[in-house]
Amino acid sequence: MIDFDYLYKGICGLGNAHKAGTMAGHLGAAVVAGYFFGEDQSDLPKEIYQGIEGEFERIIAGEEGFCFNTKKAGLTPTDLFKPFPKEASNEDVITSIATALQKNVGQTRQSGHNIIFASIAIRALKDHGDFATPQIVAGVRKLTEGFNNAHAGRGYYGKEKGWLDGTQVKLKADDNFPPYKSIQQMVAVTVDELIRTAAVKKQGFGGLWHIINHAAAITELDRFGYKEVAQQALPAHHQHIRLWRSLPDVEAELGAVVKSEHDPREPVYWEGMLKRDEARLTHRIKTLYGFYILKRSIEDASTKKKAEDAFLYLMA
Repeated sequence: MIDFDYLYKGICGLGNAHKAGTMAGHLGAAVVAGYFFGEDQSDLPKEIYQGIEGEFERIIAGEEGFCFNTKKAGLTPTDLFKPFPKEASNEDVITSIATALQKNVGQTRQSGHNIIFASIAIRALKDHGDFATPQIVAGVRKLTEGFNNAHAGRGYYGKEKGWLDGTQVKLKADDNFPPYKSIQQMVAVTVDELIRTAAVKKQGFGGLWHIINHAAAITELDRFGYKEVAQQALPAHHQHIRLWRSLPDVEAELGAVVKSEHDPREPVYWEGMLKRDEARLTHRIKTLYGFYILKRSIEDASTKKKAEDAFLYLMA
């Protein structure tokens, strides 16, 4: 298991993130997600948990500094993890996060960060209600509200077109990809997309990391009783997949996708020098959590095996 103290640190990271901007939510969300990965996968060798805790320390120390401008924000990544003043908890106010999410969850916002961060926070506070203090919940709610006017994210369309945000991309109608009818259908599409495209070099809209975590966030909201919000979120994930599919293969320009030689559930994986560029430090941890949330719903053994193999492209 992972040290329980990291859960509270991660919750504080989420509760304080709004002070630095929406993208600062990456930091606390990764620590909370990593803690829950350890809780959900509680029978792994201790070296796995030690490896993840080592990544936590890098995150808290500010190694992944792209999330916000520290000079402009007036605080450092480490500051985000400082504890909140002691208060009596009130689990009733957790619902206010889901209510805030309803205002932006129907459209893809920053590659799904809005629902990813909110869902991880909601699980933490629902599972451990003593952390649901008014100031922490208010902080997560402000982080969620920060996405109200955000665009869908950015994608790279090659040298000629460059980077385009979601508002600049004209998606063609696709009669072969109708809106989702259920959460299970969304999960099946996500897993299939992972299997089919993990080895394809695409750049943008958060990559398969975010597509997986976006889907996992919706399933978790549904599991924790926010079924209406989860249903409202399905069109946004559908749009996210369409944006991903619109991206070209840029392997000739940027090089091939690299695949991890080892499964992250094996100690040897954490012994080497992990790649931590391209925001892999936080995204590796969140996607470890998200993928195994989705894996619960894969019933076919062959599909499960193919998904686990494709997942190694995200873990390089």
